[in-house]
Amino acid sequence: MFKEVHSHPEFEKDLQRLSKRFKTLEEDLKVFQETELVLYHKLQKDNKGIFPLTGLGIHSPQIYKAKKFACRSLKGRGVQSGIRITYAYFPEKDRLDFIEMYFKGDKENEDRGRIVRLYKG
Repeated sequence: MFKEVHSHPEFEKDLQRLSKRFKTLEEDLKVFQETELVLYHKLQKDNKGIFPLTGLGIHSPQIYKAKKFACRSLKGRGVQSGIRITYAYFPEKDRLDFIEMYFKGDKENEDRGRIVRLYKG
């Protein structure tokens, strides 16, 4: 696991809103954290589900987008659920900051303005 895990207030709102539609989301997020994120950041195993976001003008921390997120409420779709998560990872602090969660059916891409507002400068 990670030493610190934070969720920005806007992420918490995203999670609450989506949890009304996808009842297993909070539990799925814990599983995602314990498996996918540990595999990627701790064990350096890339299953092609997490991508660094570029072109933000942010040098630290590195911002990532997770495209493979298994949501049990979306039966039969596995990790291709359409749930997307953006987060920041601070390797020196072993810290995760969850930035945004959205459903691809509602919105095509991450809110780059939110990311820049939180981490630029």
